[in-house]
Amino acid sequence: MRRNHINVISLGCSKNLVDSEHLMRQLREAGYTLEHNPSHVNGEIVVVNTCGFIADAQVESINTILELGQAKREGRIGKLFVMGCLAERFMADLVEELPEVDKFYGKFNWSELLVDLGKSYNRDLAGERVLTTPSHYAYLKISEGCNRFCAFCAIPLITGRHHSVPIDDVLGEVRNLVSKGVKEFNVIAQDLSSYGLDIYGEMRLSELVDRMAQIDGVEWIRLHYAYPTQFPYDLLPVMARHDNVCNYLDIALQHISDKVLTNMRRHITRQETLDLIARLRSEVPGIHLRTTLMVGFPGEGEEEFDELLQFVREARFERMGAFAYSEEAGTYAADHFTDNIPQEVKDDRLQRLMSLQEEISQEIQYEKVGQTLRVIIDREDEDYYVGRTQWDSPEVDPEVLIEKTQPLALGEFYDVKITQALPFELIAAI
Repeated sequence: MRRNHINVISLGCSKNLVDSEHLMRQLREAGYTLEHNPSHVNGEIVVVNTCGFIADAQVESINTILELGQAKREGRIGKLFVMGCLAERFMADLVEELPEVDKFYGKFNWSELLVDLGKSYNRDLAGERVLTTPSHYAYLKISEGCNRFCAFCAIPLITGRHHSVPIDDVLGEVRNLVSKGVKEFNVIAQDLSSYGLDIYGEMRLSELVDRMAQIDGVEWIRLHYAYPTQFPYDLLPVMARHDNVCNYLDIALQHISDKVLTNMRRHITRQETLDLIARLRSEVPGIHLRTTLMVGFPGEGEEEFDELLQFVREARFERMGAFAYSEEAGTYAADHFTDNIPQEVKDDRLQRLMSLQEEISQEIQYEKVGQTLRVIIDREDEDYYVGRTQWDSPEVDPEVLIEKTQPLALGEFYDVKITQALPFELIAAI
């Protein structure tokens, strides 16, 4: 056990990761040495930032806590603290069921951890963080919470109402990160589309992106988690105008059946969804769309699922993920619908949907063979340098494997020629 050493373990999404990075900056200022997601816990103190979004994430968080509880009993760590979404959502139950945890914190009161360690929160460092990503890219959280209240989603129960970070604060953080070598900004929120509405009385995402793009040193801006209903169309000319705003948009559509969309409380129709996709691709030529779809929501019969499959065939999303519905306590769906679709049916639908997407991904990837693309280099493996194009977000999208014919610098941009395509990877040469 290393004295005055803290292991921070981040589970779940990139928004959680940003919270961990802010905490780590405060802990470092307080004099602790830090390690993020260590292969072996060895700190005097371990802090787990949990995810509570869906059942699988909750299980992962609980299992991690139980494993660390065992390490504490064996004397391999000293104190164990838990924060984040799972703790925010199930605080009372967790305190009762997991006595091995020294203290639980929610998603927003993690600064109390510093006080409990005999330290203090440094307000002068409120916008700073210790990057856990490679030094050339960072996640940029511009808002928290959500006002949409989709039937299946527990996020509003965890994060509360949508609240935006003021534009000047976001731009200040961008300039600070640029000064430290960050070139790529992956903009994240539960609902990008509503950015600014709570502060300014109108959606201001387009203004924020426009001003970000004009900051010297910002090479790539990539947008994640837009909401399709009431989409801010004034964003599209900004994307088309600035070369450093990636032709990429992550926009979760969930389904296409009017029946299912109504049950989900998405407040959008099939035709409005099709019109949205058409306009995105028309106004931002070459845009790659990432979406997330759900199978097995109550009321989804074979007819509705077949409609979803046909939609995916025709829409040909460049990037797509999917998951099976799981009932979340406290949501509208849990209170108003019966989760009566057998798990094996959900799993079968999920497999069929993702198999179809793999075929589409292979075809779209193959179209890139012979093209010269700009990539940023993330890391060096034994046989390849590994990079990404503007259409590839870290962790979730395809990578470009570049043959080792000459030394390349991590975090730098290079032009490469695509020589081979796999469903979820490209092979390239300088």
